Amino acid sequence: MSDSTQTSFACLEVPAEVGTAAEYGFERCEGGVCAAEGVSAAGVHAGFRDDPQRLDLALVVADELCPVAATFTQNRFCAAPVQVSKARASRGVSRAIVLNSGNANASTGKPGLEIARDSAAIVAHRLGCSEEDVLVGSTGVIGVLPKLDPFANGIPLAAEALEHSVDAANAAARAVMTTDTKSKESSWQARLNGGEGKEILVHVGGFVKGSGMISPNMATMLAVLSTDAPLTSSAAQTALSWAVGHSFNKVTVDSDTSTNDTCIMFATGKAGGPVIDEASEVFPAIAAAVRAVCEDLARQIAADGEGATKLVTVYVINAATEEEAEVAARSIANSPLVKTAIFGHDANWGRIAAAAGKCGIEFDQYEVDIDFLGVPVLRAGLPVPMDEDDMLKRFEENDEVTIVVSLGKGESSSRIWTCDLSHEYVTINGDYRT
Repeated sequence: MSDSTQTSFACLEVPAEVGTAAEYGFERCEGGVCAAEGVSAAGVHAGFRDDPQRLDLALVVADELCPVAATFTQNRFCAAPVQVSKARASRGVSRAIVLNSGNANASTGKPGLEIARDSAAIVAHRLGCSEEDVLVGSTGVIGVLPKLDPFANGIPLAAEALEHSVDAANAAARAVMTTDTKSKESSWQARLNGGEGKEILVHVGGFVKGSGMISPNMATMLAVLSTDAPLTSSAAQTALSWAVGHSFNKVTVDSDTSTNDTCIMFATGKAGGPVIDEASEVFPAIAAAVRAVCEDLARQIAADGEGATKLVTVYVINAATEEEAEVAARSIANSPLVKTAIFGHDANWGRIAAAAGKCGIEFDQYEVDIDFLGVPVLRAGLPVPMDEDDMLKRFEENDEVTIVVSLGKGESSSRIWTCDLSHEYVTINGDYRT
């Protein structure tokens, strides 16, 4: 864009987040899911995949039975591990979760349920706990009944390898990868008021897998989080559900919802201090940290979308309601025309306007403003002169592409993370099973 045009239009202002983790004193730390005290992890090759160098079974274990929170896919074809874990997590306490990649154990009927329960039983035997205290998660090809042998072989190996370490957390994160090109981890820590003039050091961390078949609710993902904050089961669930709603449920790669989505959070209480419920003074800080971890992981999912070259963040602001803002933002984020234009480094704002216009909510096109890569391209429904060379340079210099659309109807907003759509996406999904 020419300098004269840039000075004619101010960029749209995106609403600031309220109560961020950083504002409560949280900062990034190492450790992933093992950042929290009282959590160990391992990742091993169990035989779900042919390559002996590829990890394919993860085990995450709390030192003792502790509060647990969970969210799951809403796909009606939910997999056997989802059915088993949903029932067990509803008790509000758990001890461990075993996860495998390479086989989703979805659409496998009663035999699949038996495999899921039997794998948990193997873990329970090794840990000396109840089978009901062990959760399960799987990802991979749908419709193929997994064999029990990889679980029987891999779980003892994983149990022996359990460590409270950065390397162990990373091994677990790598063991759940499918088409992911990299492992995805995040962890934060802060000193909070522990009562009686004391401070407690609180950690929140976790890992996620996800690259394709990504759309709420939730995404084709397995996520395991942990915190050493002494949360009640109810407080843990409240914090996780809120965080998921603002993170994993704000990601879309291809608009498809998986059969296996599972997000689990253990709350070991090892940080000490009094029990924390929703009414506790420090609960908002911990909830903000859980959200920070989930948002960080969600962004990593979008950035690592199958075949992706760009992370794309879509903001819809000045909408009548938050629900309408999300509908419009999701329409833009899911548009193949928008996503392919971004892959081609084409600042085709018309596709953005068209995607917003088709979404079904009411607005006046002559009240709509659009910014693309920080450049005003539409004001009051009419195009703003644009410097194509400048836009191409912005595409080349930025790993993240931002789109901001103002509907001019109110004060509500929404944000969705997605990615571009490349030739590689078709290649990956054209031969995923074969």
